[in-house]
Amino acid sequence: MRLLNGVIIGVFCTLGAGCGGNDLVVKKQMEMEARLEQLAQANAAANARLTDLTNDIHTLQIQLSATSSDVEALKPSYKEFKSSIDLIFQKLATPSLPAETPKIEVVNKESAPVDKDSAPQDAYIKAFGLFSADNYSGAIESFEVFIKTYPDSEYAGNALYWVGECYYTQQDYNKALASFSKVITDYPKGNKVPDAMLKVGYSLISMNEPAKARSELQSLVAKYPKSQAATKAKERLGRL
Repeated sequence: MRLLNGVIIGVFCTLGAGCGGNDLVVKKQMEMEARLEQLAQANAAANARLTDLTNDIHTLQIQLSATSSDVEALKPSYKEFKSSIDLIFQKLATPSLPAETPKIEVVNKESAPVDKDSAPQDAYIKAFGLFSADNYSGAIESFEVFIKTYPDSEYAGNALYWVGECYYTQQDYNKALASFSKVITDYPKGNKVPDAMLKVGYSLISMNEPAKARSELQSLVAKYPKSQAATKAKERLGRL
């Protein structure tokens, strides 16, 4: 009887030891699973942060591209301004003939005739000076007077283009579009036609007309593929 009791006690002790070992294994397993879950959560957070950073980089690239486009759009204005300044310096550098003391007093002396060749140039420079000084209303008025006075001048198409630039800068896109379009139709052989087509596209984009803008920019690329305006059009088409 005592022997039987001893066997039973031994069996229970053995079972008790086995249960204690199982509890330890289960505990270790739970700790490992908890650690794996923490690692998974950390990895998910890292992936989310990486996605955010990627989106931020993409946004910065778009902003940088837009800024580059704006800088490129200003280059024609700078070149035109520099050309006008050069014309002014050329006129200043031209030596004037010294006035001779008249030996006989002339009665009813008439004023010297105005140089017809320099008059359009002077008027254009004056109008462009107003534009460069950000006096857009004054520039528009001066350019329009120039166009009416010298409709056949080589600067007439340019003057109309800068009228459009004045409106565009003031975000009056309807009037800007009308002016740029008129450059294309009224002065088809003018050197401002590619730039006018580009700004027609830009104006349409600002007016939320992406389909029409795309068509205009594609037409520019096809018609003037080697122009700087076409290069800008391709870049803008990539972001439409």
